Amino acid sequence: MVDDNKKVVRGFFEAVSDRRLEDLPRFMAHDVVDHNKIIHGEADKPGAAFEGLRQQLAAFDPLTVRVDELIGEGDRVVARVTQRGVHGGTHPRMPEPTGRSFDVEAIWIFTLAEGKIAEIRAVSDRLGFFLQLGWDWPQV
Repeated sequence: MVDDNKKVVRGFFEAVSDRRLEDLPRFMAHDVVDHNKIIHGEADKPGAAFEGLRQQLAAFDPLTVRVDELIGEGDRVVARVTQRGVHGGTHPRMPEPTGRSFDVEAIWIFTLAEGKIAEIRAVSDRLGFFLQLGWDWPQV
């Protein structure tokens, strides 16, 4: 089961990096819950991760996610990844493209059920991301 779950997670990142949004339902449950908002302002409800990823790909082209390490246990897979991209499109946080690139590390924790990603949690170098793109830090 762990090896199969790792294949699903690797396939998910490959689909994102290849900009194959149509393939995401192969890897993510329709009601996947993303506890880490991918994009500032994304709806906090089951399945919203699909729209968040669409917005992410619209804002960053190219956007690649290189899997540096996968660790699995039971129904969970942890991925240490390097995310790279260029802010060339609109983004709810910064609607005017900066044309600047970024390169940050992140840790994603996936819970899988019935062979698909059911939950996502992630942490990343947000400060490094914002600094590289020249974005203002969000105000509380």
